[in-house]
This record gives sequence, C-alpha cells and structure tokens, in this order.
Amino acid sequence: MTSKSVLVMTQEHHERLLCHLFPGDGLEAAAILLCARGAGPRLRLIVRGVAMVPHAECKREADFLQWPGMAIESAIDMAEQEGLSLILLHSHPGGYFNFSSLDDRSDQRTIPCISQAVGQIHGSAIMVPSGEMRARVYGGDMRCQQIDLVTVAADDIHLWWSDEKFRRRPMAFSSESRHEMNRIKAAFIGASGTGSIAIEQGARLGFGDVLLVDFDKIELKNLNRVLNSGVGDVGLYKVNVLAKAIASHRGEDIAVPIPNSILDRDTVLQVSQADVIFCCVDSKEGRQVVDLISSAFLIPIFDVGVCIPTRQKQGEAAILDVCARIDYVRPGGPTLFDRGVYTLEGLRAEHLQRVAPEQYKKELQDGYIKGAIEEAPSVISLNMRAAADLMLEYIARVYPFRHTSNRNYSRRELSFAAGEEEFIPEQKFEIGNNPLLARGGGEPLLGMPYLSAPPNIASLLQE
Repeated sequence: MTSKSVLVMTQEHHERLLCHLFPGDGLEAAAILLCARGAGPRLRLIVRGVAMVPHAECKREADFLQWPGMAIESAIDMAEQEGLSLILLHSHPGGYFNFSSLDDRSDQRTIPCISQAVGQIHGSAIMVPSGEMRARVYGGDMRCQQIDLVTVAADDIHLWWSDEKFRRRPMAFSSESRHEMNRIKAAFIGASGTGSIAIEQGARLGFGDVLLVDFDKIELKNLNRVLNSGVGDVGLYKVNVLAKAIASHRGEDIAVPIPNSILDRDTVLQVSQADVIFCCVDSKEGRQVVDLISSAFLIPIFDVGVCIPTRQKQGEAAILDVCARIDYVRPGGPTLFDRGVYTLEGLRAEHLQRVAPEQYKKELQDGYIKGAIEEAPSVISLNMRAAADLMLEYIARVYPFRHTSNRNYSRRELSFAAGEEEFIPEQKFEIGNNPLLARGGGEPLLGMPYLSAPPNIASLLQE
C-alpha cells in the first residue's frame, strides 16, 4: 500500500536546515517550513520556503527549546498571502527519532493559534543529526496525523518513514527493497518502445501504484517493440493493454491506466500525486510538461531517450550511431530544459507541426526550423538496454550501490557504435531561473494558461 501523506523538499532546503539546526553546540534549534500543497486525495506538503529562527532569540538546551512568538507570527504573515501550511521544525541533537511529550504539549498550545490565523493544515517536525526527519499534521479537531513519508531527492533519494520497521535502509535488489517500493507511487509517461519495457520492470520491481500515461492505441507496427501486446490488442489503448498484463501477476489494484495526453489538466493532477516520474516520451511538449510537474511538485524525473541517426552514403542510408541517454533530474537542480533535452525552438516546431503542418514544412524548407536528424526505427534490443539502465539508475539513487558518488551520474550517454559510455555530473549543467519551483497546484496550473481550471459558469452568470 502506497503512503497516504508525504512531505517533500529540495536538497538545498534540507542542507540549509541541517546546518542551522545542528550548529555544533549540541543544543536544540528551530526553523519553520512554509509548504504548498498538492492537488488530490493524497496529502502532499511541498516545502516552498524555510524560515530559520535565530539561535540568539531562543532559549536553547540539549533537550529543551523555547521559541519567540514573533518568529511564528512572521511565518503566519507569509503563509496568509498564499494559503500555505506551516510546519514547526526543531532538532533533537541526541538523536531521539520521535516526538516527546513536551513536543506534544507544545503543539496543542501553538497549532490552534496558527489554524485560527491562517486556517489550512499545519503541523510539526523533528530532525536528528543524520538529517532524517519525521513530521505530523493536525486537522481542525487537533487530532494528530503522522506524515507517512518525508523525502528529499538529492544525489541520493532519501526516504524517511514514520513506520519504524522501514527506518533501516534496505539493500539494493533485495526482497526488503521490493517491500519498501510497494509504498511508492510511480508514474510512467509514455507506454511505447522504452515505456512499455520500463513499465514491465517497474511493476515487477514492486511499485505499489503504477500510473500509466499514454493516449496512443496499439497498431500493427507497434507489435515489434511494445511489450505484452499482440495482434488481438490492435486498436486498444496501450495503457489498458499494459494494465491488464500487470494485473495478471500483481493484481487489479496496482496499475492505473490513464489513456490521455500528459498535456491534459486532469492527467497532470493525477501525475502530481506520484513520488517519482519515469519519462519515456518522444515529444518535446510532453517532456516540457513533465519537467514543469517535477519543478512545481518536487518530484524527481528519470528521463530516457534513444535514437539511431543515419546519413546518406553513396545514395543509401547508413547508420551514424546507435545512442541512448538517461537523465536523473532532482527538483531544484538543472531541469530537462537546462540540459537542452528540449528547446524553445523545438517546442515551437513541434507545436507548428501539429497545428499548421503545411507552414511547418515551408519553414523547414526555408531553414527557419532545423530539421530533426533522420532516424532509423528504434529496435527492441536498444529499447531494452535503455529501459534497463533507466530503472537501474532509480535503484542506484534509492539504494546506493555504486563505488563512487551518485553526483557523478546526472546524465549517462551511450554510443553503441563507438563502444563508449559517458557519465556527466550535475555541475556540467547551468541552473536557470525556475519560478515554478515548489509552487504546487497554484493556478494557472504549471504556469500554463491552457491547463487553468475551467471557470465556474454559474458564478459568472450571477456576476
């Protein structure tokens, strides 16, 4: 069963908090998390900002902390502007990974005052010297709800569960890791060549919920590379065919087929509930939307691309290379756009090709849009290799097994023609401005007007 509540933050926020809460003097310290919320039935708190409570303004001891009221009042002022939730965070320098009775009494006095001023859902959290965190929230009746999972997608993906039996990190490829993955919700965007293979692996690795997004139907030409498809499936949605296959070995409640485009509002909201996104699409617009979901909802992306570029040699097509690329994108780091996986020119060309194909052809001929390199059809052996590397990259991030740091593997590029594999660290990419970071489900959704909530017609008529 996947977790019902999650608190997520960027690596940068977590590192700042760790430094502030553990300055080296062995005394408790405090900070306040300002959180946006995801849209949907799953409670997803998204840390948008952190307010450090100055050490000098607190009464600090090894197992006691008294906060200044002004710090909370200032945070309330910030939360009111955008309807954010406040999580009051303090450190436990001794390593006690639970809430004390003193913490309980403090929450009962403080949280109702915050709720009265701001409304919404608010709570508290603790951090221990290792950086592990535990959080809880309160409703209007002040009943406590433990946050199932606190997670930070850094070079490694950190998972801190409220359930003690999951505190010890499993070893990669073990039955324990499969048991933990059953609590993770994964979204797969694209269900064709690499997508169907990645989906098959994800389901068998043990993800608790598997969201399958693709609007395409099975065609005869797909049967050589879409796993679990047959002649009898032609004309059916790919995601429904794959969901049926997953149900045959995992049960009916694992796969969630979404036979729709990722450019659709409802689809975006469903994907925003995931803990991780595997991007296996060919379109630049699809990658852009996945990129924006990752930023707004702080969801890590594992993106895969394959191609077989060709050239003309003595009047015949010849293979230049056989390539695969895997990118790991952590929220707050360089996005797919920052990495050049898609560009504004490419987005414009793709949009024009869809809505004005004749104009697209003319501009392509005139040189205004650079034509894509001619590609030979991808083959299942290449897709298999790329999809396997994609899933291995996820395993390496959650259950580190490499001999060197994961920070060295932000991108992997494989050239099978040259027999080369290149590993590119995150530092090689520049991080651009990202106004969507940790925005959550604010309108317009993802900053895209076409994804905006439809107007309430009844209220417009009344006006």
